Amino acid sequence: MKLASLKSGRDGQLVVVSRDLTRAVAAADIAPTMQAALDDWDAVAPRLAGLFDALECGEAEGAFDFDQAACDSPLPRAYHWVDGSAYVNHVELVRKARGAEMPESFWHDPLVYQGGSDTFLGPRDDIPVPSEDFGIDMEAETAVITGDVPMGTAAEDAGRHVKLLMIVNDVSLRGLIPGELAKGFGFYQSKPSSAFAPVAVTPDELGDHYADGTFSLALETQLNGELFGAPECGVDMTFNFNQLVAHVSKTRALGAGTIIGSGTISNYDRSKGSSCIAEKRMLETIEHGEPKTPFMKYGDTVRIEMRDGDGKSIFGVIEQTVVPAS
Repeated sequence: MKLASLKSGRDGQLVVVSRDLTRAVAAADIAPTMQAALDDWDAVAPRLAGLFDALECGEAEGAFDFDQAACDSPLPRAYHWVDGSAYVNHVELVRKARGAEMPESFWHDPLVYQGGSDTFLGPRDDIPVPSEDFGIDMEAETAVITGDVPMGTAAEDAGRHVKLLMIVNDVSLRGLIPGELAKGFGFYQSKPSSAFAPVAVTPDELGDHYADGTFSLALETQLNGELFGAPECGVDMTFNFNQLVAHVSKTRALGAGTIIGSGTISNYDRSKGSSCIAEKRMLETIEHGEPKTPFMKYGDTVRIEMRDGDGKSIFGVIEQTVVPAS
């Protein structure tokens, strides 16, 4: 099934969305918000699935035309947002561009950070940034939402805790990252609010395209109307989501509604393009000795989408324009 949150208050209004993203129906009598549904998922999910089936059959009372622009991120705010760097070739490229060796441990111990989750942007919201000098970048990623995950969950058991799938634009301010990392305490100012596509889907909606904790479709990014990259999510992913869930829950339980991101999608096959400007600049630096592609400026627009094997949009579209912070 497919779920979304219409803009309403801080936590949105939960709706069930048709598979083709054209129709929706309110789910308030089952769960008022996405978080409420996740808090009681085992009891609520079958009822939401029944409403989804009714919508697909044209039998859902009160159904209406679905407007992606009216949506917030599926979870407008979350208790826990942790982003990984599951495509280690991307990390390797970053370090190569600056002449640094990558620790061998990066290949068997996932790299993650905990980001801000109190104010996610909606999928069509502008990206407000105080200065163009901050090095504004998009990062196209996949993500999962978990239910409650016990501490010490093993990777082979982690898949049953993944309830929903999403895609994300994890905004980064590249000019602020080096100074923050140099302090040895991680990201903060360099990681403003992220945005997720309008719709979250249950893993079964992807069929064989989500298996063993891995998406196996391309994630397409356009910058100012031109294709920037469409790397394959199932290729060169060093750590799948089951492994990421196990890593993150090693020393703490995860509450229902925890979001885990894959990190920037990246393939060794560079003909697939890139999912962020920083990677393209790294490749240019390696080839030409200096980067040529500028970071985003005010007025630039990024569009991120994943399509199924028939070319139909799965999660809807993230489409955002960079604007001065007011």
